Amino acid sequence: MSLTMSPKNVTEFVLLGLTQNPHLKKILFIVFLFIFLFTLLANLFIVIIISLSPTLSAPMYFFLTYLSFIDASFSSVTTPKMIIDLLYQRTTISWGGCMTQLFLEHFLAASEVIVLMAMAYDRYVAICKPLHYRNIMQHGLCQLLIVVAWIGGILHSTVQIIFTHDLTFCDPSVTDHFMCDFFSLLELACSDIYRLGMVVAINSGGMCMLIFFMLLISYMVILSSLKSLGSEGQRKALSTCGSHFTVVVLYFIPCIFTYIRPVATYPADKLVSVFFAILTPMLNPIIYTVRNMEVKNAIRSLLKRRVT
Repeated sequence: MSLTMSPKNVTEFVLLGLTQNPHLKKILFIVFLFIFLFTLLANLFIVIIISLSPTLSAPMYFFLTYLSFIDASFSSVTTPKMIIDLLYQRTTISWGGCMTQLFLEHFLAASEVIVLMAMAYDRYVAICKPLHYRNIMQHGLCQLLIVVAWIGGILHSTVQIIFTHDLTFCDPSVTDHFMCDFFSLLELACSDIYRLGMVVAINSGGMCMLIFFMLLISYMVILSSLKSLGSEGQRKALSTCGSHFTVVVLYFIPCIFTYIRPVATYPADKLVSVFFAILTPMLNPIIYTVRNMEVKNAIRSLLKRRVT
């Protein structure tokens, strides 16, 4: 039997998952099922609240609607299968399922990066150019930025899939992960992957680092502009910017750790992936609701209207 197989002959990949301990699997099944349901309901709840509340019509909440929708979708790409796999001893994913998962992961991740950049730009204009805010952040521009986010996500994920489709894999196709991860697949390849690994590091890790530093600079500019605001204005600006910056850090640090390096997998990769793909989408709605008085007031108002 040949030791190499073309991508068309690969029927499935074996996923070793988070653990092989049967008792620990049962505990993790309950924990991640709760996390997934909470993530899904919390993000969809934010989408509904913003859509129904007339007080949350600012561009920031327009972007937050799409961020919550992306987080709910992103969590749904990998978490359900991971939860189901915890019930079985041997878990696999088909070639088509793996490619679909990989495409959706990178599509939603790249789209979220652009949405986060749009939210940062919105805060920059609101604080640094308040007199021109309404003229700059018009609804047409906000819609255009969302379209750019979707197109950017499609382009990025298409490039990743093209790279993967040209790989030749060795048998057995066993990966020590709970989902289809690009670096894990590269380690299964029989062909030379050095150049491809460098391209992925630049395409994903390099872009994550560049955008992260751009966002850091934008927040430095925003902080320097807060001196011109009153104490109430500073408090409100710090509240909204603090929430957004927290989300940015939670998103970009795992992304940089995962991709800004040569092709290699480490034991910590699975934990980072859990944080990035499962915990961050859960934390985002908590961060934006707990520290945002406008969202909390809108929730109270809608609940009162429903009770009345």
